[in-house]
Amino acid sequence: MWDSFIQGLELAMRWDTFAMMSVGLILGMFVGALPGFTTVMAMAILLPLSFFLDPLIGIPFLLGVYKGGIYGGSIPAILVSMPGTGAAVATTFDGPALTKKRKARKALEIALYSSVFGDLSSDIVTILFIGPIALIALMFGPPELMAILFLALIVISATSSGVFVKGLLMMCLGLFLGLVGQDPIGALSRFTFDIFAFRAGIPLLPMLIGVYALPEILIAVENKTVGVIRQNIRAREGGRLTFAEFRGCFRSICRSTMIGTGIGMIPGLGQVVAAFMGYAAAKNASKTPEEFGKGKLEGVAAAEAANNAVNGPTLVPLLTLGIPGDNITVILIGAFIAQGMRPGPQLMVEQGPLVFAILVAMVFANLLFLVIGYFAIPLFALVVTIRRSILLPLTVVFAFAGSYVTRSDPLDLVILALFGAFGYLAKKLSFDVTPMVMAFILGKELEYSFGQTMVLAQGNLLNYVFLERPITAVILVATPVLSFLLWRKSKRMRAEFAVDDVG
Repeated sequence: MWDSFIQGLELAMRWDTFAMMSVGLILGMFVGALPGFTTVMAMAILLPLSFFLDPLIGIPFLLGVYKGGIYGGSIPAILVSMPGTGAAVATTFDGPALTKKRKARKALEIALYSSVFGDLSSDIVTILFIGPIALIALMFGPPELMAILFLALIVISATSSGVFVKGLLMMCLGLFLGLVGQDPIGALSRFTFDIFAFRAGIPLLPMLIGVYALPEILIAVENKTVGVIRQNIRAREGGRLTFAEFRGCFRSICRSTMIGTGIGMIPGLGQVVAAFMGYAAAKNASKTPEEFGKGKLEGVAAAEAANNAVNGPTLVPLLTLGIPGDNITVILIGAFIAQGMRPGPQLMVEQGPLVFAILVAMVFANLLFLVIGYFAIPLFALVVTIRRSILLPLTVVFAFAGSYVTRSDPLDLVILALFGAFGYLAKKLSFDVTPMVMAFILGKELEYSFGQTMVLAQGNLLNYVFLERPITAVILVATPVLSFLLWRKSKRMRAEFAVDDVG
């Protein structure tokens, strides 16, 4: 692994990689600063662009959008109490109060520094842990992989929605959609309705753009969020953050970074839960908890460090086991697959230097993030006032163009529209589409692993799993217990702060 890391470090030292990461960061901050425009939507729409770039350019570009978008959501959260992303909802507890106290610049700067520290630290942890975890994953056979994939799907279903049954229903729908196409074991066609294009299965890209981007656009139109926020945005108002103020928040930043890093490695939880847990931990540990919610820099720092610390560790289950950690890494897995990098236990063996190069690029992206964010805070603050009536039509055009340009198949536009309508209805009925998309992606691998396990068991599955494969048995037994505990924790956090996970 050390040799792969050294080679990856050399591969990452490219000017075009840094240039595209910078572009991604700027675009991510821009979209994140727009209330109602989520990071997930930006990732879905920009995903096709990465297909035409080298892996060491396209994937770091998307990672830049990811990082910039999560931080960008804090800008409107602080200035106008309108979080640009779900991850920034906890930032609204203290951010707007700081703006009213004429400390907007201090709030934006502590959000930036906390975000960079949390993101950078978690990226380093990701690089340190991904090698050992990949080596452990290589020891897994088909039964263990089957059990882990099943555990991941159940956990994601349990934590993605306030109603567990809704998550399970969406997961089952995703597994069914994954059956369309050819059987991964026998190569027999299923549920294709004699449509030749479906023999290869439902295309992933139109599905991703449809369920993640189009519903956001439709809801923005429905809510008539197309006007200008007519408020006096003064990001320069107040003095700059002092070192003493940053030092006063540093303990909470470190605590939230650890919380976010741990949550990032667990599929299904994501930035929203991390931000609330980081904020709650800072409040509980404070000597003056009564000041939280009334304009305390430490509250902004805790929330932003926690939600940004999730970014790097979500790649650990993605790259080592092929399991997306949240709805954003669902989109990233599409980019990896399109670039010929199939996430899973073999990825680190077959393309270790390239994986480490991408991870190293993530670390350098944080340094670019700090520089760009520091000088561009006043500029991105003005983004809050841009008319949505201009941006929404352009977003629709990019969504349809991105879906069509990859395969130049008109059927992809029909699939995009259908999944867009489905995603809109699901959102209105409070169904989270993430379990469906993850089940669609992981379904074939789960089916293939189960088929291999059946062959190895020679018709006696229970004895084989519970007597000969104890690790598999432990994972299967732990699945309902762990799922219940995570679901209860996630539900309690969302109920306490009265917020849904909107990515």
